Formats: sequence, structure tokens, C-alpha cells
Amino acid sequence: MPEELKPTMTQNFIHDFIDEDIAQGGQFQGMTVHTRFPPEPNGYLHIGHAKAIFIDFGTAEKYGGLCNLRMDDTNPTKEDVEYVEAIQEDIHWLGYDWGDRFFYASDYFEKMYEYAVELIKKGLAYVCELTPEEFKEYRGDVNTPARSPWRDRPIEESLDLFARMRAGEFPNGKYTLRAKIDLESGNFNMRDPVIYRINHMHHHRQGDKWCIYPMYDFAHPIEDALEGITHSLCSLEFEDHRPLYDWVIANCPVPAKPRQIEFARLGINYTVMSKRKLRQLVEEHRVSGWDDPRMPTLCGLRRRGYTPRSIRNFSERNGVSKAASTVEFAFLEHCLREDLNDVAQRRMAVLRPVKLVITNYPEGQSETFTVENNPNRPEDGTREVTFSREVYVEAEDFLETPVPKYKRLYPDGPECRLKGAYLIKCTGCKKDEDGNVTEIYATYDPESRGGDPADGRKVKGATIHWVDAATAVDAEIRLYDNLFSDAEPDAGDKNFLDCLNPNSLEVLTGAKVERCLADAQAPASFQFLRQGYFCVDNKDSRPGHLVFNRSVSLKDSFKF
Repeated sequence: MPEELKPTMTQNFIHDFIDEDIAQGGQFQGMTVHTRFPPEPNGYLHIGHAKAIFIDFGTAEKYGGLCNLRMDDTNPTKEDVEYVEAIQEDIHWLGYDWGDRFFYASDYFEKMYEYAVELIKKGLAYVCELTPEEFKEYRGDVNTPARSPWRDRPIEESLDLFARMRAGEFPNGKYTLRAKIDLESGNFNMRDPVIYRINHMHHHRQGDKWCIYPMYDFAHPIEDALEGITHSLCSLEFEDHRPLYDWVIANCPVPAKPRQIEFARLGINYTVMSKRKLRQLVEEHRVSGWDDPRMPTLCGLRRRGYTPRSIRNFSERNGVSKAASTVEFAFLEHCLREDLNDVAQRRMAVLRPVKLVITNYPEGQSETFTVENNPNRPEDGTREVTFSREVYVEAEDFLETPVPKYKRLYPDGPECRLKGAYLIKCTGCKKDEDGNVTEIYATYDPESRGGDPADGRKVKGATIHWVDAATAVDAEIRLYDNLFSDAEPDAGDKNFLDCLNPNSLEVLTGAKVERCLADAQAPASFQFLRQGYFCVDNKDSRPGHLVFNRSVSLKDSFKF
């Protein structure tokens, strides 16, 4: 991993457990710390997965260990090779690599089936034929044990039915295979959970070879054990499933005994991170796709201009704990702003342009100014910016009739600075028949070349960014805001679709940018002076049709 991309994990409770395991020896004595990241390939990874990736790969990195990438493809309903490829791309983008340790849960289907047969032979599993409705009815409650009339089915009969289930003799829902554990357990996950179900559906890798599929709670520990995982790091909702994880490990002849440790998921306000809900947004065309820059997916964040370092810093600074919490989206923006402030080159862009004519500047004359590309990085050097009689400025930088304390351009107003160029004074404007300002007029002071406040000359007006009309390049600008206007769009009984922000995207055409941006390509990011941080869109931008996405504004709304 490149040095600048290496995670910087601080000690946390997971590491305390691992340190304890190493110190005590026992089953972990002499073993390499071995973790895994096991996404289900039924959608694109989102910012919540970035935390899990950081924990799984970062923990392995901290201990000089290994981390596997495993596709949890035990449910063929929504799985697709498109998602597999996207997951790999996202993890590599974040700066992590799994080497030759790339696996599929479906690689172990035959071994899982063998283990299930072993459980039946031991009297620890049985074929049940409760319907889904009966299963709920017989599940019991905290005061009532669960029950199943098929719990004492003879072993030979269960073995025969399970083999015929595999052979495809029965329709979906006819039978399930259940582990025989404890129908009176206070942990409902242990009340004879289903470990296999019938599902006649084409699998993206196995084709039609299988029509029975293992449940995740059965498959997960087996996969970990077969891969030699030492510490299986899971999100907190699996804490109540840990007794079942340990039961499977204890009762199947697996080659290793991993330890499961749970951590709290990442929650962020003004967004949803349910794959089902994200897929609904895509399928109902509420967004342009999984990589829509308003989506919390990693490909969406990448397209919006987020950097791997900003996301890793965000993950690290949020910490690792058992306590569930919701992080402000503004903090994610803060981490990006912090990173881009260091690395993004500065440029001038006028988003809503109006022409400014400097009436006393010689017609046909032009000149250049030398400006820094990034004051924070002298090594980035300088560039030449052209200047002539006509330039573009922001429409909001002019008011024919100023409001109180307005310090920009208005007729007979104060002198203002054109950034890096000259001091100017507005003299008037031209309007069309509808009353819209089409041109602004001003005069300049030839003695003020450079327009630098450090020259000691004090003016009352503001410093205004601009682009030379003679060399300006057209661009489309996309201004993004939160996809949801509600901080908790999926809380309680809310319909998250009702919380969509109708103003989450504004598209500006005809913006003017510096000539040096004409050949800009993704993933380049820039700070547009006074406007924010923008990146070249990685899908729609092309030569002759520049598209920039606003990644984040200049103003930091996050409060520590």
C-alpha cells in the first residue's frame, strides 16, 4: 500500500481483545492475525462499508497480518457480477489489497452441505416442514418456548429428505433444514434456527447446480473457519448471533475456531444506508444511478470528488466502539475540505457569468498575470492567467441599487479588486428589454497592476474573481446538496422517499472557467476561488463538454 494511503489506526477495544488473545496463547498462539471483509454482492458499497473495510484491513495491517476479501453470495436473489467488480474497484480505490486471498462463499457450498449432513447424523439438525406462517406461529415469545412437530423426525428420514431437497424434488418453502439447539432459549436465534432453505433460482456463479442455499448464520462461521480467520469482525447486529456462530464452530468438524467480535455500525444524518433503500432510489430513477454524486455509495462519493484519504481519515477519527451513534454529514465534508485544502490547485471559475467591460482599457490589448497554483504547496508552481478589456464576473457581484453594507460592484461604488489583476470602479451597466443586466461597465487604475492587498493600498470594496472573456472556456457546473432534507429520513414511521430534497441538484450551463481547465480530466479536483471545491465528473465530462461537480463548499459548517 502506498505510504500516503496507509491507515493510521489507533488502539481500540478490538485491538485490546486481540492483544489479550496473543498474550494468553492458547488456540491463537503463534498464529498470524487474519481478518476478512465479506460483503454481499447485491449492491454497491457505501460509506458505512468504508468503516468496516478500514477496521478489517486496518486491523490486519496493524498486526502485520492478512485480510481476505470474500463475496458472501449465499443468496442468489439480488447478486450480480456487476456488484462483485464494483466492490473490488472500491476497495482498491481506498488503498487496500487482498493479494491472492479472494474468495466466494459459494466456493464452499459442497463443504457446507457435508457439514449439514454431519449435523443430521449427530441428531443436531432435522428437516422441518412448517410453512412460513406456521413458523411464526410456533416461534413462541419470551414466556413461551418455540415448538416444531418435526423436531423428532428420524435421522434417516431427515437425511433422505435433505438429499431430495438438494436434488430439486420439492418447491420453494416446502421444507427447511433446522439446527436442533434449544427451543426454550431466551436468545431467539438459538431456537432451532433454519440453516438451509429451498430456492430454485439461478446463481451468478453456480448456475443451476444448487436449489438449496445455506443461511448466513450457518455459512458465515464455516467460511471463516475454512479460510483460517482468527478474528471475525462484524457489525453490532450480529452480537446476538454470536452464540449460534460459536455453536456451528463447535459442532462442525471445521479446521479452525475463529473469534467473533462486534463493533457499532456507522450512522450518518441526512442519508440512508440500507442497500434495499438505495436500490429503490436507483430503480425508481430518483437518482441517476448507484454512482449519483448525491448517493452515499463509494462510487458516488468518488464521482463527487471525495478522496480516499478523506474517507479513511473520517473512519479513523470516528473511532471504533460498541456504542451506536450518528455522525454529522458535515464532519465527512470537513474531512474532505481538510484534505482538498492541502492538495487541490486553485483556479478561477464564474458560475453565473455577466460580462464586465473595462472601458478605459485599450481595445485589442491583453496581458498575463502569474499566480500560484496552491499557496499551501509551493512545489505546485505558478500559472499564467490572461487579462483583457472584457472579463466575466459573477452576476451576484453587481447590484444596480446596492443594499446596505454591499461592498461589491455598483455604479459610483467603491473601488474593488479583480483578483490578482487591477483595481476597478463600476460606472454603470447595460440592460436588455426585460431589465436584465447584460453588461457591467467599469474603469481600471493602470497603476494598480497585481491587485494585491499587500501593496498597502486600502480599498473599501471586495476582491472579485473573474475569467478573461477572450480565453474563457464554457463548462457545466453541478451543485450538489444533501439528497434528503430530513436529518433522519428513515427514522420511525417515515417514508424516506417523502424526505427527498427537491433542491439536491442544481445544474448551471454556460459557466466560464480558465483556459487551462480545457483539458482537465477526472479525478482532478480544484478549488474554484470563492466558490468551493470541484472535481471533473468522471462519467459525463469530455473534451468540448466540461462538467464539474461541486464536492464541498468552502464554508465549514462542522463544529468540534
